[in-house]
Amino acid sequence: MALNPKIENWQGRSVWIVGASSGIGWALAHALSERGAKVAVSARQEAKLDEFVRTHPQALAARLDVLQGDSVHAASLAVATHQGLDVVVYCAGHYLAQDAKAYDEAQMVLHQEVNYLGAVRLLSSVLPVLQAQGFGHLSLISSVAGYRGLPKSLAYGPTKAALTHLAECLYMDLHELGIGVSAVLPGFVSTPLTAQNTFEMPALITPEVAASAMIRAYAKGEFEIHFPKRFTRVLKILRCLPYAWYFPLVSRMTQGATK
Repeated sequence: MALNPKIENWQGRSVWIVGASSGIGWALAHALSERGAKVAVSARQEAKLDEFVRTHPQALAARLDVLQGDSVHAASLAVATHQGLDVVVYCAGHYLAQDAKAYDEAQMVLHQEVNYLGAVRLLSSVLPVLQAQGFGHLSLISSVAGYRGLPKSLAYGPTKAALTHLAECLYMDLHELGIGVSAVLPGFVSTPLTAQNTFEMPALITPEVAASAMIRAYAKGEFEIHFPKRFTRVLKILRCLPYAWYFPLVSRMTQGATK
């Protein structure tokens, strides 16, 4: 059953991707541009944004820093004025493996600032626009790392759990207004963030495969968009286990990855 209005035709549709300088955001921007969408790309790396616009002349670059509310608001105003806001994708993210035995408060806070509070700042600017126009779609890029606690995920996992919870609450509040909301929960995707991992990442996929999975899910009106299914379905099953089973099982499964 479709939980959101289906997005099957991207021709002429205005899309704003925050966190589009690499990885999934970059791949999604390319894929949607090829399908005729009017894409606005935002990130801190202005050179990467300019590179995208050079190869996609119809695109708009709106540099921002998700740590700064004024920066987010200015970019939001520029995009809304230039092309409108049909679909907004929050793809900005920060990841550094973190363990309680080497606790780093600064990294804990930075993960919160980028992965969660950046989305909160974005909502302050885009929610009034979407509610006034009575349509649109908000898509938050979370992670299966937020399903349950995992080793080395002390800083990253909680922010993604919060982002998924935020998407659920947004859906409950905005669905009756005709505004779609989706939570995107990828498994391992080959990006600059995951490149730092020193362990084997099961079912690793490319950003292009991830973007294609998202586009297919948008066309079906899905709320929870998780991929690749051969990996994420296993994690969804693990979510249902009682803690007495979950903790020892995951410890055994990840023993090699945590050393």
